[in-house]
Amino acid sequence: MGLSACNASDATSSRDGKGDKGNRVVSVVVSRAAQKTVPVQVRTTGTVKAYSTVSIKSQVEGRLTGVYFQEGQEVKKGKLLFTIDSRALEANLRQAQAMRAKDLAQIQQAKANVGKAIAQVNQAKANLAKAIAESKYANAQAQRYLSLEKEGAISREQAEQFQTNAISQQATVTAAQNAVADAIAAVAAAKADVTNAQAVVEADEAAIANAQIELSYTSIKSPIDGRTGNLQINQGNLVKANADDPIIVISQIRPIYVSFSLPQRLLPDLKKYSAENKLIVEAQPPKTPGRPVRGQLTFVDSGVNPQTGTIELKGTFPNQEGSLVPGQFVNVVLRLTQQPNMITVPSVAVQTGQKGQYVYVVTADQTAEVRPVVVGQTFNNQTVIQRGLQAGEQVVTDGQFNLVPHAKVNIKPGLSR
Repeated sequence: MGLSACNASDATSSRDGKGDKGNRVVSVVVSRAAQKTVPVQVRTTGTVKAYSTVSIKSQVEGRLTGVYFQEGQEVKKGKLLFTIDSRALEANLRQAQAMRAKDLAQIQQAKANVGKAIAQVNQAKANLAKAIAESKYANAQAQRYLSLEKEGAISREQAEQFQTNAISQQATVTAAQNAVADAIAAVAAAKADVTNAQAVVEADEAAIANAQIELSYTSIKSPIDGRTGNLQINQGNLVKANADDPIIVISQIRPIYVSFSLPQRLLPDLKKYSAENKLIVEAQPPKTPGRPVRGQLTFVDSGVNPQTGTIELKGTFPNQEGSLVPGQFVNVVLRLTQQPNMITVPSVAVQTGQKGQYVYVVTADQTAEVRPVVVGQTFNNQTVIQRGLQAGEQVVTDGQFNLVPHAKVNIKPGLSR
């Protein structure tokens, strides 16, 4: 809004219409005051921030053998970015795989030993059964010849011989029982060997998995969709594992954030309207033509900054055209709600004088009337008139500098707006 050459008090003092301007017809452009539903908006400035930022570092040490993007290029998730010399890690993987093959053979050998031990148990059990049978027969013979000796049918020496034989057979049974126990213990030991060999193979599997993971680190891929920054190391150089500085930084810009702050006095309205609907946020870089980018309010900080008395908010924007760039300053408009049946005029119609703001209204007799007004917010080059105008009244939008109160006007045909 510009300052008028003729303000409201000046205009009042010239109501008699005398003077050069009062004696001639002034050509003007007019527009009708319209009744509209207008948005209730808050205007501020904000900063564009990446939706997410990833610092790419190598997890293994080696020579950088390939770079597969250009600085500033937009990349997709999974896009190959770098390759690192993998020969040493490939050798480690082959070594781990060979160790697993060797230890798998050890499992097979241990299982064969279990089979042998089980066969020995069976043989020991057969020997025990035979010894028990022979012991029973010897005991029976000893008892029979003991009776014959008592009857005097045989000599004492003969009877004692059969007793000795029975005792010997019992010793054989005990030895056979011990042999069975030893064979069973051998089976348990052989099974333990199998378990141990399987554990070794599991360790080999873990070593192979670790080697495969290490090898996979030699191909560095993008974890997100985003735009690459400056390349910090060139192909052919040695990269260190988990170095302090990243090789590249990728910023996700679709979607993207715009961070801005509002005074804490607006917090009640913000809570009220955000509870009713998703609030619309518009952002536009200064001096940039075209329509602003539209997004939604997605974040309200949990507390007020005690130093500034403001609260931080974030809007999320699809940014499909990439017009918003991280670090950019933008003009932000937060739409809280809408007000129906509001009187609006083009913002250029509103003038400012010593007694406040006013407009020139073209009356039915084609004269210019100074009308003090109370204005509200401005949006899209339109200003809300809270008091002082009725819908349909014509206000001057061009030519105000040549007007005085009650001056005759000529509305330029075809230029009314």
